[in-house]
Amino acid sequence: MSKPKAVEYADAAPEVKAVFDDIMTSRGLTDVNNFWKYLANDPKSLKRTWESVKEVMAPGALDAKTKEMVYLAVSVTNNCGYCIASHSAAAAKAGMTAEEFGELMAVVGMANETNRLVNGYRVPIDPAFEK
Repeated sequence: MSKPKAVEYADAAPEVKAVFDDIMTSRGLTDVNNFWKYLANDPKSLKRTWESVKEVMAPGALDAKTKEMVYLAVSVTNNCGYCIASHSAAAAKAGMTAEEFGELMAVVGMANETNRLVNGYRVPIDPAFEK
């Protein structure tokens, strides 16, 4: 199998163009990000993923900045350079400050460290936390 290539709007099938159009309209863009262009190699996954992203990242009990910061934290933990860049930019656009980014990275680092210590020591869960 050859390496997938980006699907550009001009070359996209109608069902892909429809998703691209929705992404651009929803986000006020003139083009879609590379993530969507590569995912467009599988139009069903493109549509499903976009619909899920719209639903999950829509305003709700958590505000847009918080959602982007959580997404960024998970992306750092999963070592996804693309998502780190994308969601750092989105979180900054939503109002994340440099100080908040620094604190977020400290929490991510601390959580990863203590999670590994708990797993290594096989620490049982305290009954008080089971409620």
